[in-house]
Amino acid sequence: MVSPSAVAPRAFRAAQPVKQLVQKRGFAAPASGSFTYETGDAAGVKYASRDLPAATTTLAVVAKAGSRYQPSPAFSDALEKFAFKSTYKRSALRITRESELLGGELSANHTRELLVLRARFMKEDLPYFTELMGEVISKTRFTAHELSEEVEHVMKLDQKGLLGSPANLAINSVHGVAFHHGLGTPTNATSSSPFKKYLDAQAIADFADVAYSRKNIAVVANGADHQEFAKWVKEFFQDTKSGSDVYKLNEEPTKYYGGEERIAHASGNVMILAFPGSSSFTSGQSFKPEIQVLATLLGGQSSIKWSSGFSMLSKATADIPFAHVTTRNHAYSDAGLLTVTITGTSSHIAKASKAVVDTLKSVASGNVTDEDIAKATALARFRALSEGQQTEAGIEATGMGLILNSQPYQIDELGQKIAKVTPDQVKSAAKSLLDQRASVSSVGDLFVLPWAADIGLKV
Repeated sequence: MVSPSAVAPRAFRAAQPVKQLVQKRGFAAPASGSFTYETGDAAGVKYASRDLPAATTTLAVVAKAGSRYQPSPAFSDALEKFAFKSTYKRSALRITRESELLGGELSANHTRELLVLRARFMKEDLPYFTELMGEVISKTRFTAHELSEEVEHVMKLDQKGLLGSPANLAINSVHGVAFHHGLGTPTNATSSSPFKKYLDAQAIADFADVAYSRKNIAVVANGADHQEFAKWVKEFFQDTKSGSDVYKLNEEPTKYYGGEERIAHASGNVMILAFPGSSSFTSGQSFKPEIQVLATLLGGQSSIKWSSGFSMLSKATADIPFAHVTTRNHAYSDAGLLTVTITGTSSHIAKASKAVVDTLKSVASGNVTDEDIAKATALARFRALSEGQQTEAGIEATGMGLILNSQPYQIDELGQKIAKVTPDQVKSAAKSLLDQRASVSSVGDLFVLPWAADIGLKV
């Protein structure tokens, strides 16, 4: 069997100082003890890290290259699926074998705004995986045979999964109704999207030049010593491109529209009621912490086992057993979408949707206790801080913050803003939602599922 040192001698030699540092400190010794990120800039490549008392590291390249920014259908999806394929230095097989020998995990995903390449590994292997990430974003080959034989094949499988899921159809539909272009673009190409006529290997390579350009990415690590991390980023991201001569990112400001869409489906029933929400915390002035509190106040599910909970929608739908209700604010860089998702039988969704609108009107008119708002504020603050401490959410939010305004995601500041929300702000936020056009998407038995006007919404 080939030894790891024979597979990647340069990376292993470079890893020794980091490995000695980890062994010297020991597993029980504290690292920074904080969830605050340290930041830096390496010739235009922004990076951030926070050390954690753990034996593993998560490293990610976060690119502002989600479906919102793609110049043609499915480009972000295709670029994600080209991650960790052949580069000019390594074959896809070699990348797989080397990562397996080190016990690492490689993955990629994209959202409406971000494309994220991720590696998880033992702390002492930071040099190797930093080098690999730099190589993937600057030296991937984008071969025609990998596009036709592997990438497009997986994209078609994702299409089938999307079309078979009423929940996925509904969330893509409500974003399209709300925003039309940009954030309204589906994260994965649907069967009605003729993406093959836009895709070719060279086009994806040209898109990669702008997607992975210096000003458009951030390199973020959880569980890494900042000085060591900075050293490897400066060494291995030197070849990062400056942009593309062919493509520019589609960066039109988001505009909210509202409306309604209904899709017949035989596999289940979903109805989503949506309203303009709050942008992400890292966006600055357009962040509205009262929307986070309102989403928690509406809720739908209890946070305490064996309890119906304090949320207003859990109380309002207590006698509708076959309707499952959840409320969430989808936060983006310059907009947000507050959604109330109802799943279950079509007849029970019809009843629950009317209860949702009545509850929202009740909050807007002030028929809610300050105690319930205080509970919602405490839970919203807890969830925001808890999510920020999680590796995945913290990395993506920090990456976007660095790309947008060179500021990482500092969860302490977010918690402070939510804690200052007043009951009057929450009531005013509910009223402002009802004053605007709603976005409503219904998927399932359209004979029973109500129209937006039937439940008192303006679309």
